[in-house]
Amino acid sequence: MNAFEIIGEITEIEPIAVRSSLRDRDRLRQQYGPGRWRKLKGVAMIRLRTGRVRKAELHWYEAHGVGKKEIKRKRYLD
Repeated sequence: MNAFEIIGEITEIEPIAVRSSLRDRDRLRQQYGPGRWRKLKGVAMIRLRTGRVRKAELHWYEAHGVGKKEIKRKRYLD
């Protein structure tokens, strides 16, 4: 189980790395399959295991046809 659950939608989405600037590209292709992998960041409300709800910046990898993978909380924004 993750340390958090995303509540609602992720907003303020912007790319961090694409194509050759993505360090984990080869690992992602091996683990999840081919695709145009990108690393993205965005803001969402999350529910922690304790039940507390907080606004946080999230980072994740995404490819068309594969979806979001390895979502990580980077920092709280509230």
